[in-house]
Amino acid sequence: MTMTSIVMTSPLGPLGASAACGKITALHWGPGTLTDVALIDALRAELTAYFAGTLTVFTIPLAINGTAFQQRFLRALAAIPYGQTRSYGDLAVELGASPQAVGQACGANSLPILIPCHRVLGAASLGGFSGPGGVEDKVALLRLEGAAGLLI
Repeated sequence: MTMTSIVMTSPLGPLGASAACGKITALHWGPGTLTDVALIDALRAELTAYFAGTLTVFTIPLAINGTAFQQRFLRALAAIPYGQTRSYGDLAVELGASPQAVGQACGANSLPILIPCHRVLGAASLGGFSGPGGVEDKVALLRLEGAAGLLI
């Protein structure tokens, strides 16, 4: 039987996680399968500090999986500093891919918030977001990080 766990209730709703080999493999909007108490406590502490506005860089160990492109993309995404944004087009140029491929990779990010896909914007729109509130959750995260001025 698979055990489920809620890591915490966040401003965006309940968050769960999955892990393997001591690394977070996914952050879920709802229950996850993370049962390692020490990892749950560490993730909860970092997410709580992030949502309180006191943590700007996550240090929890993350498993970056996927194709070679997905791994390069996730590393580029993780390099976007707190409170800053990049466009799908900028990332596409950096990675030698199309903006559509970057958008699809954002949508497939299994570690939202921890690897900040919310910091990627369209040229003329906010783009999408996987959170339960969609773009409204993206706006909330950008406001939390002080990037709301970019939305006006």
